Amino acid sequence: MKHPTIKNHAIVALAILCLVASVLGPPAVAQDLTPAQPATPTMLTRWGKNVTAENAWTEYPRPQFRREDAWQCLNGHWDYAVTGRDLGSFPDQADGKILVPFCIESTLSGVGRLLQPNETLWYKRTFTHQPAEGERTHLHFEAVDYQTTVFVNGQKIGQHIGSSDPFRFDITDAVHEGENEIVVQVIDETAPHQTLGKQTKNPKGIYYTRVSGIWQTVWLEQVPERHIAGVKMKPRLHEDTLRVLPTLAGPKVDGERMVIRVHDNGRTIATADSSLSVSLPGAKRWSPDSPHLYDITLQLIDASGNVIDQVESYAAMREFGIQRDEDGHLRLTLNGEPIFHYGPLDQGWWPDGLLTPPSDEAMCFDVDYLKQAGFNMIRKHIKVEPRRFYSHCDKVGMLVWQDMPSTGGRPEWTRMKPGPDATTWPPEETWDEARRNQFRSELKAMVEKLRNSPSVAMWVPFNERWGQHDTIGVGRFMENLDVRRPINIASGGNFFPVGDVADHHSYPHPDFPLDDARFADYVKVVGEFGGHGLVIQGHQWNPKMRNWGYGGLPKTPQEYKERYQTTLKQLAELRTQGIAAGVYTQTTDVEGEVNGLMTYDREVQKLSADELAQMHRDAGF
Repeated sequence: MKHPTIKNHAIVALAILCLVASVLGPPAVAQDLTPAQPATPTMLTRWGKNVTAENAWTEYPRPQFRREDAWQCLNGHWDYAVTGRDLGSFPDQADGKILVPFCIESTLSGVGRLLQPNETLWYKRTFTHQPAEGERTHLHFEAVDYQTTVFVNGQKIGQHIGSSDPFRFDITDAVHEGENEIVVQVIDETAPHQTLGKQTKNPKGIYYTRVSGIWQTVWLEQVPERHIAGVKMKPRLHEDTLRVLPTLAGPKVDGERMVIRVHDNGRTIATADSSLSVSLPGAKRWSPDSPHLYDITLQLIDASGNVIDQVESYAAMREFGIQRDEDGHLRLTLNGEPIFHYGPLDQGWWPDGLLTPPSDEAMCFDVDYLKQAGFNMIRKHIKVEPRRFYSHCDKVGMLVWQDMPSTGGRPEWTRMKPGPDATTWPPEETWDEARRNQFRSELKAMVEKLRNSPSVAMWVPFNERWGQHDTIGVGRFMENLDVRRPINIASGGNFFPVGDVADHHSYPHPDFPLDDARFADYVKVVGEFGGHGLVIQGHQWNPKMRNWGYGGLPKTPQEYKERYQTTLKQLAELRTQGIAAGVYTQTTDVEGEVNGLMTYDREVQKLSADELAQMHRDAGF
């Protein structure tokens, strides 16, 4: 029997719930639960209409560290249940089926139900396993929001706290030959102390529907006892060398050595045997105009020449930097040459999947549209995408400013104003040690996940002043994590003298306090501007809510286009005065925001890629 299509999942789940309620009566839960209302209006993208349990995110999830013949995708239908907090195991009766990796609030999950702060979300499924001697079994979760506990065959395997970072458990000792059971318990309060990004319990304005539970791929991997656990890639352009620094795990094998091979268009061009540095004379540089990637093979070999473990990866020869121009303005550089970063604020939200794109193809569609439109950068706004997003940016040549998902706190917003008292100004939140450590743990996980991606060009720990705390300490923490990328400590936030960038937000027209001497030693950027709105009838998330854009809504598409051209010209003028980058709000409409270059369902381009490309060329970008 074929699985029902996604658009029928919600009906099927509702029918199951009604049947269970009529037969069993109310669930045996001691705590009263707030009734869950439908989470989202129904708007399916063209890709969402084709999602099934068989094709939901079946692509290999880790493109830059591949063992593609040793993995099993666990996406698809899982049993799910929602209970009170007092229930410590999956209940006797499931509420229905949920399609992983889509969150419970999304249409594509087949559920479309809000998870309440006092509830627990449960998942359950089985898988068939054939143990292999000398191998370990790893269970991977690419992202689960927020507090996750995992059980395998009734045994508690471990716990993870975080919204966006991948994690894994070694489940070798808990699995057996044949059928095995996985149970996942999730608690997500959507509370201010969590990394939330744009999630809220009351969606409106610039805040959107909450996301709970599994929202990226779940998968199994078989690895040898002694295996390559990770790798760092460090290009050194002045030496024409690539440093490849693997991390090994498991009992050491006598006589083991690492062999690294670099391939260019299928041809092996360099080999390093028992060395961590590969020489690449005349190496091709990576840039948005020429995104050249080298394929890398890492082999762990024993004394007899047998391959113990092998991983496929890729790398690019490129370096980011900062230098002054002839007028004394600090500019961003790529491979030693100045480059003006211009791109959109990109939220990565979808009407049918919320934080989860309906498919890999859909996710790449956004990037390809922006690339064709002549942008060379995307500011990935307070969201961490699946790893395949960054891999696609690597391949097509799209720079990425990576934001850290923000927490819910809001100190006073002074923007870039100087203060009367250096000991208390600018204002920031005061956090206890546990909360600071959790934020830094998730921040570090984001950097470790993306540090090898050639396209990631800047880190942004804070957006505006959202959750801004211990700013100097967080800046120094980031500098220790990654010395190879500029740090934009608080895009549009309260300015502190740390990191490399001074970032001002200005709507709808770009602006910057250029005469302030405090910013002389910082790269000056306009981290958000524009936000011109245009309502496209029939392509709104919810016509009954406030649909808005910055500076009011234009009356015609022509007025909309003229507004974009005006702000583009103003940014070009600021560029001559020392501004090194600009971020236009935004790629798509999102829920009540209708200020995207495309509608939320991606069906209407308010400005086509060709129109944008011509305007960008005319403005000198």
